[in-house]
Amino acid sequence: MTASEPDNFDEMHMPDGSVREAYQGYNDWLEQQDEGWMRRKAFEAESFFRKTGITFNVYGEDDAEERLIPFDQVPRIITGAEWRRLSKGIEQRVRALNAFMHDLYHRQEIIRSGRLPERLFRDNAAWLPQMVGFTPPGGVYTHIVGIDLVRTGPDEFMVLEDNARTPSGVSYMLENRETMMAMFPELFSKVKVSDVSDYPRKLAKSLAACAPECVEGNPSIAVLTPGIYNSAYYEHAFLADQMGAELVEGSDLRVIDGKVHMRTTVGFRPVDVIYRRVDDDFLDPLTFNPTSVLGIPGVMDVYRSGNVTIANAPGTGVADDKAIYSFMPDIVEFYTGEKPLLPNVETFRCADPDALKYVLDNLSELVVKEVHGSGGYGMLIGPTASKKEIAEFRHKLENRPENYIAQPTLALSTCPIFTKKGLAPRHVDLRPFVLCSPEGVSITPGGLTRVALKKGSLVVNSSQGGGTKDSWVLED
Repeated sequence: MTASEPDNFDEMHMPDGSVREAYQGYNDWLEQQDEGWMRRKAFEAESFFRKTGITFNVYGEDDAEERLIPFDQVPRIITGAEWRRLSKGIEQRVRALNAFMHDLYHRQEIIRSGRLPERLFRDNAAWLPQMVGFTPPGGVYTHIVGIDLVRTGPDEFMVLEDNARTPSGVSYMLENRETMMAMFPELFSKVKVSDVSDYPRKLAKSLAACAPECVEGNPSIAVLTPGIYNSAYYEHAFLADQMGAELVEGSDLRVIDGKVHMRTTVGFRPVDVIYRRVDDDFLDPLTFNPTSVLGIPGVMDVYRSGNVTIANAPGTGVADDKAIYSFMPDIVEFYTGEKPLLPNVETFRCADPDALKYVLDNLSELVVKEVHGSGGYGMLIGPTASKKEIAEFRHKLENRPENYIAQPTLALSTCPIFTKKGLAPRHVDLRPFVLCSPEGVSITPGGLTRVALKKGSLVVNSSQGGGTKDSWVLED
């Protein structure tokens, strides 16, 4: 039995301690298991991850060695009915994001209408003038999207942020499921869970559908990685292997006769689709950062001529901007003609004087984030911050208010984790992964659940001490 934290929605247990419908099958199985055996399984999972090499790097630390992402063996479970409602909202949002990207690089109707301030992209480093007037093959900008969701009640899911540039974490979603099935095969015969193992096949198919029109036969797909020292290199190699695609670095590719070619043991051969995990600034030293050794000289010219597909499209990082996020309800309504099915978290734009005054007056109660921040860095969680940290953030806000947004501290839902003393509630979020192509939108059932392993913590990022769980969507 696990107790809920005050004012938080416990996804497994009702306030009276009874088990919710989603977890009933799992709980029936769990009650029959020996606690010592479950504890040994936790060590088994860690050993599996270590042998498989499921690691990540933390930048900016003196001891930035590879680390294991902690894995918790209690799944996060969502009913089929809940997932269907979520999927509709996710698809609506992703379609709006893609339409927004096209508009922003063409007629900018949303700015002409007055729904979005011009300054949000004019002064935005993620907005690329090189993309103006160009439409990617198939009209798709956001090929792979990760929508971060938080839950605050039985039917209350909210979008915390959008990841439309290079969303990561899908390899952990897949490995978490494989680990659970290896450790508890009999559990999956008792509880029917939607499959996620076909994600790499769907990713390859979706990328192939976005190949340039000039391509004949099966498109050649390559995963472009910055190299082995990148924090997500394991994922790059994993996805390339699972898709049957080539894993390449910039030095493996060359522009020849107006097309991108890959070096092989038998010479150079064309590449039609590049799933890049390299940031825009390093993608082409002839167009962006001239000192970059990670990209492909001349690739943007090939791209704009329609002879290669880059996924995700350069310039999609605008959608990751947290100031842009605050306008997403307007963006969804503008491009779909519908009210958003998934609400945003209330957001105060510190560039607005009235909002800034409110934030400065209530710093100890708010979460403050950098507009371009990620990974849990550069943020203030007011209720747990020291007086010194609050004073430092006050100074930052007064000096560069346009660089920050603020949000109320949410009562995030909790899911149980397995501890030495049994089950205990911890805060979670959810990142479903979405694939977009001219053939439509595909959402993998579940996604990556990240969990704050420290009691009371709201920070779920692996770089900040968080872990992951297997995410289950129940079949009807």
